[in-house]
Amino acid sequence: MIASRRNAAFTLIELIAVIIVLAILAGVAVPRYFDYTDRARTSAMQGTLGNIRSAIGNFYANASLNGTPAYPTLAQLTTVGTVLQDAFPANPYNNLSSVTAATSTEWSNRTASGSFGWRYFVDNTTTPPVYGFYANSSNTTTATGSGGSALTANNL
Repeated sequence: MIASRRNAAFTLIELIAVIIVLAILAGVAVPRYFDYTDRARTSAMQGTLGNIRSAIGNFYANASLNGTPAYPTLAQLTTVGTVLQDAFPANPYNNLSSVTAATSTEWSNRTASGSFGWRYFVDNTTTPPVYGFYANSSNTTTATGSGGSALTANNL
């Protein structure tokens, strides 16, 4: 009886071997998980920017058909149902959905400052009118620029 009980148990070496294998698997899996979350955040940012910029372009096209080509003002942009049909989505990098005005210098430099989710620049007095919409975050994304370096969220 005692001999059969002894054979049924795991030895200390077998337990250490299993722990080492699990540690190696965890060491490989955890960094991959963080890469997935970073890529998901970047994709969410790119999708959100694309949708909002498309909505702004549609607003401009409709205004052009009516005879006065103009981009939406900040008030129009943030009013639900005017440009976007739903409330502004949250910026994936700072979880804020508020929009603030940017100056032309801030737009050209893509300045990220303050506690806002998005920055919007519009100048309907020029011919043609100009606008800029970008994320108010300088966090590094997984998207790469033409030089191969990682882009920050405000440069997407």
